[in-house]
Amino acid sequence: MSFGEPNNPYGQPQGQGQQPGYGYPQQTPQGVPQQGYGYPAAPPVSPYGGGYPGATMEMPGGVKAARVMLWILSAFNLLGGLVVIGMSFALDSELEKSGANSADAQMLADMGQGILIVAGVVSLVFAVFGMVLAAKFKSGGSGVRIGSIVWASIGALFSLFSLPLGIVSLVLAILIIVFVAKSDGAAWFNRNKQQY
Repeated sequence: MSFGEPNNPYGQPQGQGQQPGYGYPQQTPQGVPQQGYGYPAAPPVSPYGGGYPGATMEMPGGVKAARVMLWILSAFNLLGGLVVIGMSFALDSELEKSGANSADAQMLADMGQGILIVAGVVSLVFAVFGMVLAAKFKSGGSGVRIGSIVWASIGALFSLFSLPLGIVSLVLAILIIVFVAKSDGAAWFNRNKQQY
């Protein structure tokens, strides 16, 4: 067996004292990025999907949950607003059935009906605002994040006035605030900002 034979795969190459790839690592040519051990260099990895500008990210689980809770609370407010407006008209018909014809009773009934209608309309506007915020979760933006925190804070405040029935809306509002304010929520809503 001869080590100088050119077709022998186990022989020592002609003219070199050391086989390539053994000993000290080979230097990379100029202009080629440094490679890791055994693998080519990988692009940077982001915890929410693509690590490069314009890459699609997946919405974190907490943000998805906050979005669903926002839809649920908005639906509750929408139904509540419609019920309150319906109650205002039922109050007027009940007063007519009772036979109270005094001017004071009529003024009190009109004032109560007006207050109920205003409360119902405010609840409807609040519900629509919550639905718009929930629909904008996919596009992100710090305004949507801040608006969701403010919306949930107002919802939590008003659900305190309706305890013990408002305990569900209070818990959901607090969870929306927590999930949107967490670091992964901040990363989701601020993903479109460009770093300079």
